[in-house]
Amino acid sequence: MSMNTPAVPPVPTSRRAFLRSSSTAAALALAAPAVIIRSTAFAANSDTLKLGLIGCGGRGTGAAGNALTADDNCVLTAVADVFPEPPRLALQGLKEQYGPRVTVTPDSTFIGLNGYKQLIDSDVDVVLLATPPGFRPMHLRYAVEKGKQIFCEKPVATDPVGLRHVLESVRIAKEKKLHFVSGFCWRSDLPRRELYRRIHDGAVGDIRTVYGTYLTGPVKPMPAASTRKSGVTDLEWQVRNWMNFSWLSGDGIVEQCIHTVDKLAWCMKEVPPIKCTATGGRIIPNNEGNIYDHMTIVYEYPGGVRGVVAQRQIAGCYNDNSDYIIGSKGTAQSGWNAPIIKAEKTWRYDGDKPKDMYVIEHEELFGSIRGSSPYRFDGDWLASSTLLGLMGRLAAYTGGEVTWDQAFKSKEDLHPAGELNWDMKCPIMPLPLPGQYKPA
Repeated sequence: MSMNTPAVPPVPTSRRAFLRSSSTAAALALAAPAVIIRSTAFAANSDTLKLGLIGCGGRGTGAAGNALTADDNCVLTAVADVFPEPPRLALQGLKEQYGPRVTVTPDSTFIGLNGYKQLIDSDVDVVLLATPPGFRPMHLRYAVEKGKQIFCEKPVATDPVGLRHVLESVRIAKEKKLHFVSGFCWRSDLPRRELYRRIHDGAVGDIRTVYGTYLTGPVKPMPAASTRKSGVTDLEWQVRNWMNFSWLSGDGIVEQCIHTVDKLAWCMKEVPPIKCTATGGRIIPNNEGNIYDHMTIVYEYPGGVRGVVAQRQIAGCYNDNSDYIIGSKGTAQSGWNAPIIKAEKTWRYDGDKPKDMYVIEHEELFGSIRGSSPYRFDGDWLASSTLLGLMGRLAAYTGGEVTWDQAFKSKEDLHPAGELNWDMKCPIMPLPLPGQYKPA
């Protein structure tokens, strides 16, 4: 689908040819066992893929493990993070599990705000982008410029200005024929692939309404300001508590609930909505943080179809993480259990226990790189689903009705002004008030 990307001045591009191995035979067994046994013998060869991890928190460490599980002929050679503790903890666990396939040394451990550049400038073939999403646009652009193959966690931006920057990176990546897989993990889940295939084939008739939920507790509550130690700068404080700041996380709807937003886009065959309205706010005090703890968005699609996304991060409440699809001939439901369709013919996924969707993402990335499976490039719909979340957040923050075109062209820019440095002043944007919030 087109989002009418405006002309953007060209950026320097690397002439490095995209990696493709000389043979596909080296793609070893892709189905990993449930328990990884540390190997005591591994010899790199001409088809070995060298991985670099940027962002060594829980998701990044998990992504590195998923990648090493997906393909026996890849090695983790470099890591980067803004802080020194996460790489140390990540490598400790990964080396214990994957042994000699983790070859990171002190010289290939890059710490600081520019560590991502040092890692990308090293001889890695594939970069795993897993930092807080506020950093994603600049990390993605640098990786694309240097011609690296990419695994990019969701979401891909935290405001429309960053999203448009990402779309230019996506354009460059396609021109270079790079391989690009996103962290929208449900798209790699085999039961959900079958569910949406059947829905698209008409199993529930014409879609009338989609209702998706992500009702859960807070991911990482904001600590009290009194716990901030002397010498901790504004930027360090916010990055260490990134889930609670909209410029770093995108708010709950764009960071965590974006999976539900993406499944709505999937169900609607990537057709964008016409417009949306939303309600949201904050009930539980959050110290210095500036994100909402609940939001409900109503998207209007052609033909009067509605997509509703309900998101909440409040402890002690009813939890639900499901998708409910209502069609002219039946309904479908998908949660953590096997998806089901109730129509003229009832269907429930009852195939073999599916492989880990987090591993499949990397299997398909490496298969795409090696030429042993179809070419995979997720950049367009990764950006489109991110914009869908940003559109809903903009409606909630402003209290207004927001069209797809308005969201795409919005000048909202949450990122701190200027180049990031640890000593910069980094004022916290006040919690947006509907009816009063006016993005620049």
